[in-house]
Amino acid sequence: MQGGQKLKEIRNSRNIKVREVEEASQRIAEAKGDKRFGISDTWLTQIENGASEPSICKLFSLSAIYHVKVTDLMRLYGVDADEIERYETIATPQLTRLLPAGARGDNRAIRFPPDPGPRQYKTSLAPRRTEMGGRAPVAPPQHPDARHISYGYIGLDDFTMYPLIRPGSFVQIDARQNKPQPISWRNEYERPIFFIELRDGYACGWCELQGDHLLIIPYHSSPESTRRFAYPREAEIVGRVIGFGTRCVDEGVGCLADI
Repeated sequence: MQGGQKLKEIRNSRNIKVREVEEASQRIAEAKGDKRFGISDTWLTQIENGASEPSICKLFSLSAIYHVKVTDLMRLYGVDADEIERYETIATPQLTRLLPAGARGDNRAIRFPPDPGPRQYKTSLAPRRTEMGGRAPVAPPQHPDARHISYGYIGLDDFTMYPLIRPGSFVQIDARQNKPQPISWRNEYERPIFFIELRDGYACGWCELQGDHLLIIPYHSSPESTRRFAYPREAEIVGRVIGFGTRCVDEGVGCLADI
C-alpha cells in the first residue's frame, strides 16, 4: 500500500476531515512562525493520492494532528530512523566505533566460533556457518553473559593493532573488564586488548596506566605510535576485547579464507 493511502487511512480512522487538517496545520505553522508546516487541503489530497510526498516539516504537523510518532509516519515512506546507526559503517567505514545493540552494520557482522565444550580438543572442520573472516561473516551468537557483551567495529583508518586485528574487523567486548590490571602475560596473544572511548571517537589497542595517563600501545608491527591521554578525562575504557574476526590478509589480496 502506498504511503499516501496509509496516511489517508490514519486520517479516516480518527474521523478528521481534510479541511480540519488544513486548519490545524495552519495553527502549528503560525505558532512556529514557519509556513512550511502548513498543509493546504489541495496538497493533502495530492499526498493521499500518491501524487507527491510530504516534506519533513509537513510530516511533523501530521504527526501532531494525527497523534502518531513522526518516525512511524516516516516508515510509511520506507524510511526507518531506527536503522540509522546500522548504516554508519557504510557511511563512514574509516571510523572505529561501538556497534549499537543488535546492529549488524552493513548486514555484515561477525560470528565467533562457539565454545567447543568438554573433550573436544582435536582440530576439526567447523560447520561452514561458523567460519570467521571472509567478505560476508554473519552475526555473533548469543553470549552466555550477553548483558555485559558489546561489539565494536575497527575503522578502515585504524591500524593500531595491525596486522593482528585488521581495519574493517569486528570485535567482541566484555564491559566488566574495563580497567588495565598489572597481570603477567607471556606473549602478545595473552596481553589484554581494550576498546577505548575517546573524546572524538574510539580506539582499540593494548593499554597501560602511567599515573593519571592512559597509554594506548599499538601492535609492534603497526605503523601507528603510542598515544597518551589524561585518564579518565580524555579516555575511558569500554571493556576488554575477548574475540575478534579479521581477514588473514589485507583487502584485495587473496587467501584461503576467501575460498
